Amino acid sequence: MVRINRLGYNARRTNLLLRKKFVVKKYWILLLASVLCSCFIPMSFAGNVEDEIVKRIKRIGSVCIEGHDCAGESSEQAVASTGGGAESNYNTTCATCHGIGLAGAPKFGEKDAWESRIAKGMEVLYQSSINGLPPGMPAKGMCFTCSDDELKAIVDYMVEAVQ
Repeated sequence: MVRINRLGYNARRTNLLLRKKFVVKKYWILLLASVLCSCFIPMSFAGNVEDEIVKRIKRIGSVCIEGHDCAGESSEQAVASTGGGAESNYNTTCATCHGIGLAGAPKFGEKDAWESRIAKGMEVLYQSSINGLPPGMPAKGMCFTCSDDELKAIVDYMVEAVQ
C-alpha cells in the first residue's frame, strides 16, 4: 500500500529523494573541507618526511683509490672511520654465533668452552678465524669487510673475556 502525503506525493519516494540529496550535500561539504584544509596545512611537514627518507637511503661510504684526492680525506682517515674496533665488530658479526653457542661455537665469556682452544695457541685461533673451521665456522667469521688484523683483534677481545 502506497501512502500519499498531503501534497499528493508518494511519501516513501519523497523520503528517499531527500536522503539522497542530503548524502550528496554531505559528500560535497566533506570534499570542500578537505580541499580547503589541505591548502592551509604547511608544506614543511612533507619536507621533513622527505629529509628523513633521504637520510635513511643515502650512501654509507664511498670508494677511494689510493693516490687520488678523496674529498680532502686522507686514506688513513678513511680506513679509521670505517673500523669500529674489536668490540663493535664482534657485536656486528661474531655475536650471532658466539653469543648463543650456535653450531658448536664457544660462547663469549664461557671459560670452559675456550680452554681447549686457547691451549692450542693464539696462532691457531687466528688462523681458524681467518680461514674458517668446518663444519660451523665460516671464513672470516662472516665479517668480510674485516682485515686479518681486525680479525686477530676480535679473537684477542674474545680470549681476554675468559681470562
